[in-house]
Amino acid sequence: MSLTLRRVKPADAAAIAEQFADPEVFGNTLQLPYGSEEIWAQRLAGMNPPAAGSNEMVLAALLDGRPVGLAGLHPAGPQVRRRHVMGLGITVAKAAQGQGVGHALMTALLDYADNWAQILRIELTVFHDNARAIRLYERHGFEHEGRLRADALRNGVYEDVLMMGRLHPRQPVVARG
Repeated sequence: MSLTLRRVKPADAAAIAEQFADPEVFGNTLQLPYGSEEIWAQRLAGMNPPAAGSNEMVLAALLDGRPVGLAGLHPAGPQVRRRHVMGLGITVAKAAQGQGVGHALMTALLDYADNWAQILRIELTVFHDNARAIRLYERHGFEHEGRLRADALRNGVYEDVLMMGRLHPRQPVVARG
């Protein structure tokens, strides 16, 4: 199988809607059930092209040309004093999990953040029992920063999430000629 990464496109909406129809996928995100191709097409159209001056990045992972993963860096908020902070979200279709898709997406996003986008801090939340995702984040330098009690409703139960963060490992310096 051939894995490729690229910016997400509105044409990916059908595959993404199918991916998020799986309760094991959307259940580990803050997405709601019954998403549709139309909803995803609208979201993706709003991301392409990115707003002028935006360092937001959303990537699709394709196995043999079919989208099976989605990962993005999104502004943490509109505050000027937090422009160096991005939130990270990532999903991988159940059938593609354990095949290096998440690792490839994380590697690409972190390269973008560290080398091109002036991002100092990346933060995320993850359900406390999502061991596979927690291991992925830890392997990529994210550290546990706290536990948010009863933070998100999942399948009728208020669940705890872990707050994780990663600081740029080699903060940029001015080149001296």
